[in-house]
Amino acid sequence: MLIACGDALIDFVPTRNADGREAVMPAVGGSCLNVAIGMARLGAPTGFVGGISTDLFGRMIADHAAASQVELGLATRSDHQTTLAFVRIVAGESHYAFYDAETATRNWTYRRGSIPFETVEALHVGSTTLVNDQGAAETTALIADARTSSTISFDPNCRPNLVKDKPAYLARMAGFAASADLIKMSDVDFAFLYGEEPYQQRASALLEQGASLVVITRGNNGATAWHPGAGQIEVAAPAVEVADTIGAGDSFQAALLVALHKQGRIVRQQLKDVSADELRRALSFAANCAGLTCTRPGADPPWIGEITWRW
Repeated sequence: MLIACGDALIDFVPTRNADGREAVMPAVGGSCLNVAIGMARLGAPTGFVGGISTDLFGRMIADHAAASQVELGLATRSDHQTTLAFVRIVAGESHYAFYDAETATRNWTYRRGSIPFETVEALHVGSTTLVNDQGAAETTALIADARTSSTISFDPNCRPNLVKDKPAYLARMAGFAASADLIKMSDVDFAFLYGEEPYQQRASALLEQGASLVVITRGNNGATAWHPGAGQIEVAAPAVEVADTIGAGDSFQAALLVALHKQGRIVRQQLKDVSADELRRALSFAANCAGLTCTRPGADPPWIGEITWRW
């Protein structure tokens, strides 16, 4: 099984009403839930770990996840309200305003012993759950238990407007990167975390501290990956008509993990031994899935039956 741990929320995505005025449309989101949904839709056995409310929006989230065949037995249901995120698109990038005080996601706690890690091939973590102290501490405890048998996937998916103490946040993200086998981030995330440092230089440092794969996505410019054995690999982004980019990075992450899973390369030692050809095919598959997600509004990862390319 592949599992994702983290945020589950409702995005209010921009649209227009019949009169042409600005409006918003509720859509299930949350980076880590999006990754879980993306993996399940691509045919991988997938579970989600995190807090989901029992309120109206929480029921929307649970129904959406179940319809995408995500196993929710590991999630924690509570009567805390659902996190809400309002989205605006500025210069092609999604900008968010979060309402996340005392929510089900913020109040999630890791139930030690509740996850049979011997059956979990990979655990994905990241995004807004790691911004607050409690979410970061609970996720750290989860990773400590998972690392003995599961590959750790990490995407910081930074939300600068939520970061109140940047030096502390940078130190926290460095800690999660040090515990990860697979690290993926966007070029925007990279700039927030590392400024103008060359990609190659930072990727080399992350590989030296223990990661097996580092990937940086660059929107229309495709993606670049670094691997100790396979070297540096670049793949192009597909040419698509973009509706919005919401969930594109999550779709890329999900598809990359599924492709490695289908190739038999997701387990830690197998990931270390992945070939350049296998990695290129996995990255191309991920880029195409992300491209398809961009053609429709909101976080709506593709189903396996919608795609013709393979890993």
